[in-house]
Amino acid sequence: MSLIDIQVLNAKKEAVSLKKYQGKVLLIVNTATGCGYTPQYAGLEQLYLKYRDKGFEILDFPCNQFLGQAPGTEAEIIGFCQKNFGVTFETFAKIKVNGPDADPLFTYLKKATAPMSENPCPVCRLAKRVFSSNRIRWNFTKFLVDRSGSIIRRFEPSFTPEQLDPIIQEMI
Repeated sequence: MSLIDIQVLNAKKEAVSLKKYQGKVLLIVNTATGCGYTPQYAGLEQLYLKYRDKGFEILDFPCNQFLGQAPGTEAEIIGFCQKNFGVTFETFAKIKVNGPDADPLFTYLKKATAPMSENPCPVCRLAKRVFSSNRIRWNFTKFLVDRSGSIIRRFEPSFTPEQLDPIIQEMI
């Protein structure tokens, strides 16, 4: 199975094949409207406006799994993001990113991003056991996908859209 074989639900709960995005650079993000990282929506929108005409798409998946920080319906979330951040990229149906009910897309993304490499340092080995889980730890975890559908890298929430800009520019 590859990324383009996966189907997701749009905000109207209609099935959408990721084949629709074949040949594009993708930034796939689990988001929340009540999170400390919520202001990243503004930076994401700037990236989208800057690169959308060059084959770049942002796929926004609201997730209420972390302290209930994405309350409301999909329509309410979209309205909030448009009003407060001018968001024009596509927002999909709310999902879960961890656990037995995790969305298949995020299960795939997590499996494709390898844990930390081996390191002989005892402290590093301990850290690997504690922190290398592929679980998504919070909202605004980002996955960058190249035009061939390969997952290039996973970025933790603290990695800002502004920091992503040069990486995306290189891929476009």
